Parts: sequence; C-alpha cells; structure tokens
Amino acid sequence: MSALSRFPRTFWVANTIELFERWAWYGFFMLFANYLTGSSDLGGLEFSQSQKGLIMGVGTGILYFLPVLTGAIADRYGYKKVLAIAFVVYASAFALFPQVSSFPAVFIMYIYLALGAALFKPVISATIAKTTTEKTSSIGFGIFYMMVNIGAFFGPMLTLLFKERSQMIFYISAGIILLNFLLLIFYKEPRQEGVQESSKAKDDISLLRTFGNIFRDMTSILKDSKFLIFLLIVAGFWTMYNQLFFTLPVFISQWVDTSALFRFFDATIPFISANYSPAPGVMDAEFVTNMDAFYIIVLQILVSAVVMRWKPLHSMTTGFLVCSIGMALTLFSQNVLFTMVAILIFALGEMAGSPKITEYIGRIAPEDKKALYMGYSFIPVFLGNVFAGIISGNVYQAMSDKVMITKKFAAEKGLQMADNLTSNEYFNEVARQVDMSPQELTNHLWDAYNPSSMWVILLSIGVVAALCLFIYDKATLSRPEIALQKNKQ
Repeated sequence: MSALSRFPRTFWVANTIELFERWAWYGFFMLFANYLTGSSDLGGLEFSQSQKGLIMGVGTGILYFLPVLTGAIADRYGYKKVLAIAFVVYASAFALFPQVSSFPAVFIMYIYLALGAALFKPVISATIAKTTTEKTSSIGFGIFYMMVNIGAFFGPMLTLLFKERSQMIFYISAGIILLNFLLLIFYKEPRQEGVQESSKAKDDISLLRTFGNIFRDMTSILKDSKFLIFLLIVAGFWTMYNQLFFTLPVFISQWVDTSALFRFFDATIPFISANYSPAPGVMDAEFVTNMDAFYIIVLQILVSAVVMRWKPLHSMTTGFLVCSIGMALTLFSQNVLFTMVAILIFALGEMAGSPKITEYIGRIAPEDKKALYMGYSFIPVFLGNVFAGIISGNVYQAMSDKVMITKKFAAEKGLQMADNLTSNEYFNEVARQVDMSPQELTNHLWDAYNPSSMWVILLSIGVVAALCLFIYDKATLSRPEIALQKNKQ
C-alpha cells in the first residue's frame, strides 16, 4: 500500500480514463474480426479474410502511426484539450459505424475511429510516464497495463450479451466513451519540475510550424539507427501478438470444439453458458479469447513484482519468447482446454514483455517531450498491425480459412452448390451432401487440409524477434555510451 500511495491523483484519474476507453475499444474490437467475416445470417458482413486483414491491418496500423503526430500536438496544445477532442471523435465514430456495410465505407469509418484512438493513446501513456518515477515506473506501468486488461476483459463480456443485434455493440462502446467526459473534470495537466512552459509562447506558434517541428524531430529520430533497429525488432513481436485479435477469434469460431467448456459452465455457472453461446454446445470464440485479459487481471501485479527488478530489455526478451510459444500453441489444437492453457502461456509472456516496452521508452524520453516519444513507441505497433493484417488476411485465407477450404473440398468432390448461400448455409449444405454432421465435416477438413500449420509461422516470427532483441541488448552493452545510458535507467 505504501507504494500505491506514492502516485498522485492524476495517475489514478488517467488510469480510470484508460479503463473506460479500453472497455469501449475492446468491446467492439474483440468481436470485429468475426463481425467482418461472419455469416450474414448471424449479423456478419461476410468479407473475405483478405479484406478483413486489410481493414484491421492498415486501419489499426494507421491508428498506431498517427500518435507520432498527435503526441507532439498534445505536448504543444495541452493534454486535456486533446483528450476532449479524442472522445468526440471516438463517440461519433462508434455511433455512425452501424450505418455502413460496404467494404469502402467500413474501411473509411474505421480510419475515422482510428483517429480518435490516435489522439488518445500518447496522451494517456505520457500522463502515466509523467506521474511515475524511476522507483515507481515498473509498478505504475503494471497498474496501467492491468487497467487496460480490466477494460479489455469487461468490454467484450458486455457487448457479447448483445451480439444478436450487432449495432448495439457500437452504441454501447459510444456510451462508455462518453463517461470519460465526466472524468476529464478531475484530470489535471501533469507537470514536471524543471520544465518551463509558456502559454503565450504556445499560442504564438502556428499549427504549420508545429508540424514542421514534428517532422524535424522525426528526422532526428530516424537518424538514430540503434533506436530504429529496436523499433523494427519490437514490430516483430507486435506482428505475432496481434493475431490474438486478428486471427484467433476467427480460428476458434471455425475450428475449435468448445463443447467441453460449454458443458462445464452449463453445470457450474449456467448464466455464462446461456449468454455466451451462439448455439447449444458452443461457446463464443471471443469469450475464449477474452481469457487472455482475465489472466492478466489476476496475475499482472504478481508478474510485475517479479520482473520489476529486471532490466527492461531482459524482461522484453523473455516475454517475447514465452508469448510466441503461447500464441503458436493456440492454433495447434481443436481442443478448447488446450487453447485456454496456450492463452495462459501467451498472457504470461505478454505481462512480462509488453508493459516494459512503454516503460523503456518512457524512461529514456526527455521530460518536455514525453508525449512525442510515447508517440514513437507506437511505430512498431503500427508496423506490427500492418504485417499482422497480411498474415491474418492473405496467409490465413490461403492456409487456414474454413470458408476457402470448404469451397476447395466441394470443388474436389464435384458438389453442386446453389448460389447466394450464406457462409453457414454453404458449409451445412456441403456437410449434408457428403452425409456428415457439421462437426464431422469440420474434423475431416482439419485432418485433410491441416489448417493448424499456421502455428509454425507465428512461432518463427516471435522467436526471431526475441533472438534479435537478445543480440541488440548484447550489442548495445558493448558500446560504452549506450551502456552508460542504460545504467541510468
């Protein structure tokens, strides 16, 4: 408790704002992949996996690139003003989302939503960095990451209750975002000793000049080859990590037998089996994937306490490796219990590695440019999302997509299929024509076409990222000036 008392009020207000923002975001985002690709008779848009990958990869990538600009704008014009604008964009985007259904319209609306998130992200990260010290940063960012995952857990748990009316998912997220306007009343601009700010000087600087300064700072950072290498390495981690949202919900929905989990909850907690089941004997894929956030809520403080004395790069390397093993294993089996254990392994690695990325960059950033540097911390996330979109789109469609595999199977069997069938109707008709139940056909396709082979790709990406970070750590330690800087951390 003595450690918690060291944090100022703004730290706790920022964490609460983050909780509600993540609640709103993950309330829709965890369901987004299946919303885009799901059968239209279940409220989905029936986009292809490639289209899903393009929307989620490029759209979310832009979300994480824009903080490079929005972080500097927040430093210049004030965190509180930028947060208010972010909430307006956020809420309006969520409210408008259910009105669009074509691929171009959905893509554009998602970019607009991403703008709201891009305005928000560097401000909150910088607030946490400015309200923690060298002694409290590890536990502070651990608390911050736990808040992220409380929101990430409860968001989908709420919106899944309304999955039969997909438009309600977005309206609920809009309502939760609006709650943050109340919290803004208690938010105070964080300041650091020794940082002199002049409101008049800020007002005299034009927006054009501000962007000129942004690109000047960007040029100087791009000249730092060591920092660029670090960002590229971390991009590999995010490429693998983002499959939790891009690929895993679709994979579970298409391939994993969740009946054992359904029977467990039906016997012990009937409320869960009644409300988080799209059909008798089946659990929502997003409910299973959401166990990642549950594990982090329960274990984050413990893991943060274990790794708080580790050097950030050591913690990141270990976390990347463990996370990679866990993510690869989630695509390895049709057994839902195996999947849940794999998600636990993934979560342990995530807890050890992911918060340290933000902490590491926050601790090396100049006091008057925290938001700018936090903006650059999102560059590897931007790259990771773009690459993840390719893997969850074109690669998944070619190797693991149940829709494409079923069509291939039907063509090989010479089956005659009617036009204009939904995805579900098409699969059930194929099963009928080959005299199999839907589960029997799923098992046959699993054995015949090996859709789980994607696990090798994800494991390779994560292991290479961990190995490169290990080499980076050793290489920077061999440079006296870098070693001195790291010792100061």
